[in-house]
Amino acid sequence: MHLIIPYANSCSDGAAAALPTLKLPHLQHLLARLSPLACDPGDDFSLSPPHERALAAALGLPVADGQIAWAALRARQLGTLDASGAWGFITLCHWQVNSHHVAMSHLPLPGLDAGQSDALLAAMRPYFEEDGLTLHADQPGRWLARGELLAPLASASPDRVVGRNLAPWIPSGQAAAGLRRLQNEMQMLLYTHPVNDARTACGLVPVNSFWLSGTGALPAGYAPPDSATQPIVIDSLRSAALAEDWPGWVQAWQALDTDQIKALAQAVGRGETVQLTLCGERSGQSWLSQPQSAWQKFKHLFGTQPAYNLLEKL
Repeated sequence: MHLIIPYANSCSDGAAAALPTLKLPHLQHLLARLSPLACDPGDDFSLSPPHERALAAALGLPVADGQIAWAALRARQLGTLDASGAWGFITLCHWQVNSHHVAMSHLPLPGLDAGQSDALLAAMRPYFEEDGLTLHADQPGRWLARGELLAPLASASPDRVVGRNLAPWIPSGQAAAGLRRLQNEMQMLLYTHPVNDARTACGLVPVNSFWLSGTGALPAGYAPPDSATQPIVIDSLRSAALAEDWPGWVQAWQALDTDQIKALAQAVGRGETVQLTLCGERSGQSWLSQPQSAWQKFKHLFGTQPAYNLLEKL
């Protein structure tokens, strides 16, 4: 059993203030019985956040910053598409224009149903096809795109841009010129689209752009690990962290501690092999159940540091 927990910490000052208030006895107990693996260091400006890097590594995908082939993997999982070649996710979004910057609203967009998504897909598809990109519906508000234009493009995960200034994250350079032009064209198209008229009438934010992510191609002959050995990603901290709701984040962490973390500690007690990966916005750290020497057990028993000291390093 391998659990990956994103947003175990955040770069926010609010998270730093909330960390010492966390009461995580089951995590404390569990980490005392596990052995740390090599840390995955990073910074808060990498295009691929630590939890995506950890999941990609566990699934046997190449971990190139901003070019983890999530969309190609999704196309393969659907089973109805030829997953070869370069793919990317197209996520419908709302860009909020502020006095000094443009920010991404939270995803998924509220009230965006399959009918609205399909109507926008029909309107936008011809423009993408002019650039050699074929669009396929995936889920409301998110589509799959296939085309060689995507092969050299590194793209930021939506988790990097939600609620933040977009300027540092928009792809630049010659390879991204077509994408930037396409975004400008779609902003003009969406401005007067009937879907947005209906959304505005209901008090919902309009769809005024799209975000590209998950770009790349699967390695030749790629086969994912057996489903029984794939990690489980626990996303219960994500919403509160992205909304900077730190009391809610603390509450979600403590619920996680008394549920999944406690269950993982019980599995260790039964002699099962378990792995825990905690990810902040910069770095990730994994721990694995391995035989420990008497000295390691003694050291953990009398020298275990508070869990929040470990979390603040992520």
